[in-house]
Amino acid sequence: MKNNIRIERAIKNITQEELANKISVSRQTINAMEANKYVPSTVLALKIAKVFNKHVEEIFILEKND
Repeated sequence: MKNNIRIERAIKNITQEELANKISVSRQTINAMEANKYVPSTVLALKIAKVFNKHVEEIFILEKND
């Protein structure tokens, strides 16, 4: 699953650390998601979407292999 977390962070001008603090995870978790090495839980995906005021589908994109 691809995601637009890095792009959305750039638009909002927030760091990985700031996003991590907003959703109560580590900066490493944000880094892993941005590198497509970690797929978040539904709850975490919803929290991220809420921070960016977007629908989950606007942040996370299913690929053919998913």
